[in-house]
Amino acid sequence: MKILITSGGTTEKIDAVRGITNHSTGYLGKEIAELFLAKGHQVTLVTTKTAVKPEPKENLKITEITNVESLLKKMEPLVKEHDVLIHSMAVSDYTPIYMTDFAELEDTEDLAQFLHKSNTESKISSASDYQVLFLKKTPKVISLVKQWNPDIQLIGFKLLVNVSKEELFEVARASL
Repeated sequence: MKILITSGGTTEKIDAVRGITNHSTGYLGKEIAELFLAKGHQVTLVTTKTAVKPEPKENLKITEITNVESLLKKMEPLVKEHDVLIHSMAVSDYTPIYMTDFAELEDTEDLAQFLHKSNTESKISSASDYQVLFLKKTPKVISLVKQWNPDIQLIGFKLLVNVSKEELFEVARASL
C-alpha cells in the first residue's frame, strides 16, 4: 500500500527574515511513518525542514515544503498516486499580505486598499513602534484531497485547545 503522510508545521513569510510559524515538531507524523515503514509499506512523507524525520529507509521518500502554497503544489500530484493520506501537518490558516506602520493606517480613509498591497522591501523596517499585519485566509488543503483523489483513504487531525471531550467528539463527527 502507498501511504502519504504530512508532518511538521508550515511557515508563512512576512519578509525575508520574519514569518508566522506553526510550532509542530513533526513527531506524530514521524511515529506514524515508522509504523507503516516497519510493516513494509511504501511511505511518502511531506514535511518541513525543521520537523523530526524517520531514519532513511529504502521504502521512504521525503519531500520538504515551506508554506501552504508549496504544500498545495506538492500534494495534488502525490494524493493522486497514493492509497492513504494521513494528514498530521499543522497548516497555517492565514498568510501575510501586507505589513505597515500605524502612521500609514492613520493617513488612510479606506482600509480595504491594504488588501491589494504587498511589501516590496526584502526586510520590513523595525523603526516604527507599532506594525499592523494584514493576513489572508489560506485554502484548506484537507478539503481538496477528495477532489484530487476520491478513492483515497483520508485521516486528518485537528488541534483544539481548552475544549471538553464531548466538544472534541462533536467536531470530529461534524468533519466526517
